Amino acid sequence: MAEYKEVTTFAPIDLGAEVSEKQKDVEASIRKKFHKVLFTRFAKAINEYDMIHEGDKIAVCISGGKDSWLMAKLFQELKRHNKFPFELEFLVMDPGYAKANREMIEHNARMLGVPIRIFESEIFDTVYDIEESPCYLCARMRRGYLYSQAKALGCNKIALGHHYDDVIETILMGMTYGAQIQTMMPKLHSTNFEGMELIRPMYLVREEDIIHWRDYNELHFLQCACRFTEINSAKTRDDGSMISKRTETKELIKQLKKVNPYVESNIFRSVENVNLKTIIAYKENGVTHHFLDTYNEEGGTSHGNE
Repeated sequence: MAEYKEVTTFAPIDLGAEVSEKQKDVEASIRKKFHKVLFTRFAKAINEYDMIHEGDKIAVCISGGKDSWLMAKLFQELKRHNKFPFELEFLVMDPGYAKANREMIEHNARMLGVPIRIFESEIFDTVYDIEESPCYLCARMRRGYLYSQAKALGCNKIALGHHYDDVIETILMGMTYGAQIQTMMPKLHSTNFEGMELIRPMYLVREEDIIHWRDYNELHFLQCACRFTEINSAKTRDDGSMISKRTETKELIKQLKKVNPYVESNIFRSVENVNLKTIIAYKENGVTHHFLDTYNEEGGTSHGNE
């Protein structure tokens, strides 16, 4: 892996004393118009998957896109209820954004009343010339940076803004492109940063509701600001969406939904209803277990469809 440089600034954004009218409107929309589809589902995921405990200090990771900005506002709303004490840090990593993109993030932080801390890295420069899986490498490096800086701030968890649609797309992409069945987990223990966890509190929030919230409030966020996307801008549709495996998967789900309106929830629930007796093989802790390993011990009894 190429060498890369980190510049830690932890520069807090000065929000000033005055609360903007836009901030008031955005927060009111979360408490009223979008409460059921956004905040209720956000809180449900936190409760259902046991994501937050008393005394936690959570680094809310903001990329500059719609999902992470909404997550930040939902965390602020959750903090208002404060049933037990926990702390929040709103963390932004600048991996080498263009000046306009950096300024947009800082503008939105002030407008929305989110006290972000910014640190810098040179990840974009590092992955710029990588031909094979630059997006995968970039994502891995960004996550490592976020863990490192969150831990330096005394946090024990990082929160990412992946939502329900990300989950079902990941499941389907794994099957169709990766020949594997796996899901995007709602929370994970870090393997490289002892005592740290990753949580995804937007796990049950639908992307269409996030878009509706954004457009209702006339908010403007970053789409994808990486240089790889800029280089491949010719590979976009008229609406600006990237022609990627994820885009193809989104469109496949749309087509399947025309036939079966429950296809999205069925994909989501499929990884909660795995019957190992009907699986040819599965991996656990790096070890592959095949159904033939115990087939004769079980007397050849059929446990699946005959």
